[in-house]
Amino acid sequence: MTAGAKPDADRILAGLDEQQRLAATTLGGPVAILAGAGTGKTRAITHRIAYAVATGDQVEHASLALTFTSRAAGEMRTRLARLGAGGVQARTFHAAALAQLSHFWPRITGSRMPQLLPQKAKLLADAAAQLRLRLPTAQLRDAAGEIEWRKSQAMTMEDYGLQARIRPMPTGVDAETMIDLHMAYERVKDERRQIDFEDVLLATTGMLEREPVVADEVRSRYRHFTVDEYQDVSPMQQQLLAAWLGDRRDVCVVGDPSQTIYSFAGADPASLSRFVHDHPDAEVVRLERSYRSTAAIVGCANRLMRGRDALTLTAASGEHGLEPAVAVHGNDTAEAAAIAAACRAQVDAGADPGSIAVLTRFHAQSGLIEQALAGVGLSSTVRGSVRFFELPVIKRAVMMLRSAPADGRPVFQAVTDIVMGLGYRAEPPATHGEERSQWDALHALVTLAEEAGGTDLPAFAADLQRRAQTEHEPTVAAVTIATIHAAKGLEWQHVHVCGLAEGLLPISHATTLAEIDEERRLLYVAITRAQRSLSLTWAQHSGHAVRQPSRFLAELRAGRPAAAGGAAR
Repeated sequence: MTAGAKPDADRILAGLDEQQRLAATTLGGPVAILAGAGTGKTRAITHRIAYAVATGDQVEHASLALTFTSRAAGEMRTRLARLGAGGVQARTFHAAALAQLSHFWPRITGSRMPQLLPQKAKLLADAAAQLRLRLPTAQLRDAAGEIEWRKSQAMTMEDYGLQARIRPMPTGVDAETMIDLHMAYERVKDERRQIDFEDVLLATTGMLEREPVVADEVRSRYRHFTVDEYQDVSPMQQQLLAAWLGDRRDVCVVGDPSQTIYSFAGADPASLSRFVHDHPDAEVVRLERSYRSTAAIVGCANRLMRGRDALTLTAASGEHGLEPAVAVHGNDTAEAAAIAAACRAQVDAGADPGSIAVLTRFHAQSGLIEQALAGVGLSSTVRGSVRFFELPVIKRAVMMLRSAPADGRPVFQAVTDIVMGLGYRAEPPATHGEERSQWDALHALVTLAEEAGGTDLPAFAADLQRRAQTEHEPTVAAVTIATIHAAKGLEWQHVHVCGLAEGLLPISHATTLAEIDEERRLLYVAITRAQRSLSLTWAQHSGHAVRQPSRFLAELRAGRPAAAGGAAR
């Protein structure tokens, strides 16, 4: 410990609870901090870094904190600066790798670094044209997703060739064609001296592994590593981290296996347990006191993850609060109306609209929620995406419906026939990317038509146009509508989770045990966004389709106190 550092160190530890203090004072490496939702993870790890700097265990400018979003990195930098450790670097994996690649590429190759490709779609379209393929935008975006997945897994083309034959492909693209498209994409990219974002990580890793001078310089620059959200680390990022570390062991990984919801991007819920297995002498610290949610909400989350080696949360406040309400409604429209009415009641009781969120499994569910909230006089903001009627595929569909003749067909049939011209089919595509998102949006439009009753097509089209025109940018005081993926890392006082039916949550394309577990973790993330109240709803019918309650609801009810509040059924 350096002279004069003790007062700063004591100040840094002040205000931490026992578990957070243990995390902050467990220095050196390897260390694994298992941090449950709402337990003060960012507070613990920023205080740990600042405490290590204050005590001399870490050199400020030799410490690198890695996270997954620029927003999270910015928050970490701000907190570290307040704690007197502003010289610590906090960056995303890509930002750190890009800085190193830009610095070393001219020195190693004698030429300037290739241009960074801003997005893959145009280059992929050119590659497809060379193969005499004409793919719609949705399929091109899903092909880009396949390229990103292959690289996140650090796969060779030969490895991917084996996987492609058992993975669902975009409509009209078989495995052999997809492999050819990947190879054409890489060829065109190389010809144009361009690299994509995944190449940045791969090239930096290769540079460190093959160039001892580069490795020595980088490893002398960064000697202490902290990795936030470690459960989201892909194999490609893990290889880069290993290259940065070399044979050193001063690394602290932080995360929660129960919040692994990006398996499609290479994340693995076993990452943290694998880290502990690979480092038998690792210190393991558990953060399980939730400062976010009431005991009733924490209990709901614990019931969902029971028996799965998950962290067991306890509510730090001791407040039990209202039991989560579970309600069933007749159809999607009725469900949206009930949620809007509940939000209206919360606002009338004094809640700020900005403290309320409605969470959905996928974006296409937001359209009915937006309209229902507007119907009770509440503005809404859609986080992470455009509003439903601003989606390009919906704008095209509404335009086609407005110009369609009134030929006596039932509204449902007329709408279905028209959207089939935009690629809609009765069954959803097997993929989960852009093609599925467009199908979900068009299916939501078909469901609206099914629930329109005796309305004729011109009246239905006019109603859609009116809905689109009355949407406006919300005021600051607005209810948030977000997919659960977009809600991760956020919190609200009041949360409404809709669509808890089989086929929605869990989603229809989740068929394996691993995929169902991912859906379970997704619901866990949704539940743990709530601070004071939580409602869970589902609809018995979606248009003509009959739904069953999500299998997860029975588990949430199991062990529930007899005096539970809410509208459970």
